[in-house]
Amino acid sequence: MSEYIELFLVFARIGAFTFGGGYAMLPMLQKEVVEKKKWATDEEILDYYAVGQCTPGVIFVNTATFIGYSRKGILGGIIATLGVVFPSIVIISLIATLISNFSEIEMVQHALHGIRLAVCVLIFNATFKLFKTGVKDLFGILLFIFSLLATYLSLLPTIVIVVVSAALGIAFQLYNTRKEV
Repeated sequence: MSEYIELFLVFARIGAFTFGGGYAMLPMLQKEVVEKKKWATDEEILDYYAVGQCTPGVIFVNTATFIGYSRKGILGGIIATLGVVFPSIVIISLIATLISNFSEIEMVQHALHGIRLAVCVLIFNATFKLFKTGVKDLFGILLFIFSLLATYLSLLPTIVIVVVSAALGIAFQLYNTRKEV
């Protein structure tokens, strides 16, 4: 039972102390799940995140569900999901009751702009760490550039980019395996 409580509390803490959505939660996810708890490796987090982005729903909720499921099965997935959404539900409920009173205050608007900038830095740092872990050769760099441009220019839907990247990765691996044999 204590592992389920720990799963809930870890994801509730991540959900409560990050601002800016799924990508902004990535640095804290890496620190808590990979470094502190050792529930997953950097590569597994990349995989969970990729699948979380491809499946319907909120990226981080999906990722929390996958991590919880990998730790403790179906109940673990449910508890991790509840943990990550619980703080948001509480915070949004409180903000909804107060927003009309504070939304026009200039200091509040400036604070939110500052928070957005800080979130951008956190996302960049997490992306850079994942880049160092995920990109290991020239093929990885080319695939990264393809994915980055296709995403940035909105050339393809995200799911198509992920599927094409996966297919190219498999083809590249098969080609290298046959070349070595």
